[in-house]
Amino acid sequence: MAEEGQVISCHTVDAWTDLLQKGNDSKKLIVVDFTASWCGPCRFIAPFFAELAKKLPSVTFIKVDVDELKSVAQDWAVEAMPTFVFLKEGKIVDKVVGAKKDELQLTISKHLNTASASS
Repeated sequence: MAEEGQVISCHTVDAWTDLLQKGNDSKKLIVVDFTASWCGPCRFIAPFFAELAKKLPSVTFIKVDVDELKSVAQDWAVEAMPTFVFLKEGKIVDKVVGAKKDELQLTISKHLNTASASS
């Protein structure tokens, strides 16, 4: 698995399953960027996503190319790029669709603040 800053690029379904399992065990917040090489807004937000990953080592940042892992994108009902899915203990806790820097940052902050509170 290649890491850019702290963003883990996921290229196989096995790697994806492995990352999710690790995330479930660690109870860390996971942010998944469903992206595509041909998507302009995805390219626009990628450096910001990498920047967040550097600033927030307590969060796991994963990048999934929807063309490379079509089955994963379908399983997660990803219909637009970029789609950011927020996971905690294997459950989807939030979703941001589109290259919205502020919304992405706010959503991460929201879930980081609730990390210690058990639901």
